[in-house]
Amino acid sequence: MPQRLVITGRSQEPRGRFTEELRRLRSERGLSLRDLAKEVGWDSSQFGKMESGRTLGGPEVVQALDQFYGTPGLLVTLWELAVADPMQFKERYRRYMVLESEAMNLWHYAVSRPPGLLQTEAYAREALAAGGLGGRELDQQVEARVGRRELLRGLDAPTFRSILSEAVLRTPLRNVRKWREQLEYLVETSEHPNVTLQVLPFSAGPHGLVSTAMMFLRLLDSRTVAYAENDVHGELIEEPSRVERFQRTYDAVRDMALSPAESQKFILRMLEEVPCEPST
Repeated sequence: MPQRLVITGRSQEPRGRFTEELRRLRSERGLSLRDLAKEVGWDSSQFGKMESGRTLGGPEVVQALDQFYGTPGLLVTLWELAVADPMQFKERYRRYMVLESEAMNLWHYAVSRPPGLLQTEAYAREALAAGGLGGRELDQQVEARVGRRELLRGLDAPTFRSILSEAVLRTPLRNVRKWREQLEYLVETSEHPNVTLQVLPFSAGPHGLVSTAMMFLRLLDSRTVAYAENDVHGELIEEPSRVERFQRTYDAVRDMALSPAESQKFILRMLEEVPCEPST
């Protein structure tokens, strides 16, 4: 008769399992958060937030913890699973997020803000806070959104095209330095071989996506699905005839956009217009 599997009682949710493992490893060493900070070199508040689930931290701090605890790759693996877990996103996005993680090609149109895949942490925080999030929920949603950027990195990263309405570049963050960082991040990312960035200038006039942000995903089975979103509603579209209709509209918008080289120059000119913060 086969042995019964032992149930550990630990969380089966990736974020919860990661935080449990952090607390367990520190407890076994008999360390306080302050002791850990002295040993590893990060602020104790960072470790406190990670162990409470308020933040997952970045790959550098997780790698440092793996090295300190002598658990090569364990914490990094749990961190990667937590960052990629679609359950951290709100319900209406979850199926879309699963499909996005499996896509071979992605193409996007942005109405008024950069797509989540191209947002800096500061931009994501201000945008999500403007939508009413706060406290721990805001921290988690910011981290989830920033974690999505890993999708565009690595040898197997999908190709990604994003067309930004000029309105995206004319709607700055309140913090000038953070806005400069966002524009610089767009320029930097546009130079990645798998990323194509285009700007649709106001001079292009009215078009079929003037108030609708769109993301198209080419999946492993060669199907294409679309996600349409405005300020109050998001919809995953899988019906082939509707996807094709939106695809034709997107193609018409792409034809009106600036070339990738012209678009990069456009963003660089926008950067020149951002006032420099006074030196102190």
